[in-house]
Amino acid sequence: MAEFLMKPRVDYAFKEIMMDEKARIGFLSAMLKLNPEEIKETQMLNTNLRKQSEKEKLGILDVRILMNNNTEIDIEIQLAAMNIWADRALFYLAKMYTEQISAGEDYTVFKKCVSISILDFKLFEHDPEFYSCFHIREDLRHFLYTDKMEFHVLELPKLPEELREDSSAIELWGKFIRAERKEEFDVLAAKNAYIGSAYKHLQVISQDEEKRLEYEAREKAIRDYNQVMLEAEQRGEARGRTEGRKEGEVQGEARGRAAERIESIRIFITDNIEESVPKEKTIIKLQKHYQLTEKEADQYYEKYSKME
Repeated sequence: MAEFLMKPRVDYAFKEIMMDEKARIGFLSAMLKLNPEEIKETQMLNTNLRKQSEKEKLGILDVRILMNNNTEIDIEIQLAAMNIWADRALFYLAKMYTEQISAGEDYTVFKKCVSISILDFKLFEHDPEFYSCFHIREDLRHFLYTDKMEFHVLELPKLPEELREDSSAIELWGKFIRAERKEEFDVLAAKNAYIGSAYKHLQVISQDEEKRLEYEAREKAIRDYNQVMLEAEQRGEARGRTEGRKEGEVQGEARGRAAERIESIRIFITDNIEESVPKEKTIIKLQKHYQLTEKEADQYYEKYSKME
């Protein structure tokens, strides 16, 4: 137990780290290029975005923070490659932005909304930089249309292999999030006091038995899902060779992915039941991990909980 450390890039661990105020301020000041003293207050918010109707897609954020009472921040961690990530990030930020206003209020109520994506895959293959920041600007003259929406992307695989003396705060945080060994954490903590606070918090939660069980359940779900997707892809490729490359790849992969997705959901539900995770919490996790509606998640839960 004394040697065990959670991996910060697993969303469960990162969320727990962000509960530490000093770590939270340090991370935000690095990503948003602010002096830490400019961040007067941070408040963790409910991560469930409102649904206006039953048919509307539910949005569940990883970490949602209100900073200085004038900026809402959504921090998302994604380990598996997702080509449509930009659309997903835009959906979450737009939903977060529009839910700020209620009937009878005017447009002055809107706070700035910021998306921070931490990706363990390369989103922009053509670009070598590990950090990107996007605003809404005029195409030719490059002035801001509005500063109310902002997107930050940190691509972990693009981080330099070696730690440099002049490494930026963003690079240090990226290496901390991707670190796995105590030696790596020790070096990074010595270079940045805010990362040091994050590391201390990581050590504490890593020794909490209940949190460790939740972390391991989440890590297992991620691992199972990735393996299921890999095997589905391999089966689709094999079918494609025997049924005809073009038609087999499309249809075989589609059938394989659908079947394996169902199996992954079943494993996820049974694992949560074995870990005594409450039904309500499992339903919320299902909606987020598998992009399900509340009704779909409940139907899967009822089906597979009865098989236990």
